[in-house]
Amino acid sequence: MAKNRTNPEDFARPIRRILIGALVVLLLALFLLWRIDSPRVERFRTALVDRTVPSFDWVMLPVTKAVQMVQGFQSYTKLYEQNQELRQELKQMRGWKEAALRLEQQNAKLLDLNQVRLDPKLTHITGVVLADSGSPFRQSVLINVGERDGVRDGWAAMDGIGLVGRISGVGRRSARVILLTDSSSRIPVVVEPSGQKALLSGDNSSAPPLEFVEKADLVRPGDRVVTSGDGGVFPAGLLVGSVAQGPDRRLRALLAADYERLDFLRVLRSHDLEAITDPGGLVAEPVTPGEIGHPPPAEGEDSNG
Repeated sequence: MAKNRTNPEDFARPIRRILIGALVVLLLALFLLWRIDSPRVERFRTALVDRTVPSFDWVMLPVTKAVQMVQGFQSYTKLYEQNQELRQELKQMRGWKEAALRLEQQNAKLLDLNQVRLDPKLTHITGVVLADSGSPFRQSVLINVGERDGVRDGWAAMDGIGLVGRISGVGRRSARVILLTDSSSRIPVVVEPSGQKALLSGDNSSAPPLEFVEKADLVRPGDRVVTSGDGGVFPAGLLVGSVAQGPDRRLRALLAADYERLDFLRVLRSHDLEAITDPGGLVAEPVTPGEIGHPPPAEGEDSNG
């Protein structure tokens, strides 16, 4: 039986060998052509390059595009990394900006404290506000000066502009300041330029009312309100605020101090004022009905006649 010669592999194998051999010969010829150092061969090489290379642009197009895509991806990766670095730097810059704004505000408040014109007889000490009461029924702040700094109860506390309150409770290293807006605060004031005396009573609002005004018709909105010094509670002439008329038609005081940003307070050393040691002694003794209308006996005179 004859062998079958129609297998395609029998024809493909010789053709493959012939093509590989031709390719090897072509490559060797190109290698020798580029290695021969001769003017004629150089001219031939130049003419060959001029004829073949421009026509192979379409062949190199996919390679060129692939290289461009790789370069673009690398550029995108670098841009992404730079963007992340810029985001981190931006976060840091925002933190520095907030810190700079806080320092600027603190610096402005300290400058205001240094520019306040006070009585030359009054000395002062500046304290940092540590915390506030956080209660709608008791408005006070805590500062970091106390007995070791010579602070006493009843002394006035101011910010860079106006009166804030008074010392009420002194510890070794801290003291509590009752604000003018607290419901337990009562201070005598004078309305300028009319000179009308009144009582500033705290009611836990940002604009406490002016009570017991001598002649309310002489008081105008915008008039200056300062401490009167009556009763030896505060030194006279400390700025409190200005007069305003509330929605309830009552005269109120718009406080000059910035209660929303109490960072530093200046405590006035009022050494000439009498220290408050017995608050109950400020209340007069009750008068009996038999004493009404009869003046007390003069000194040295017998009460029996």
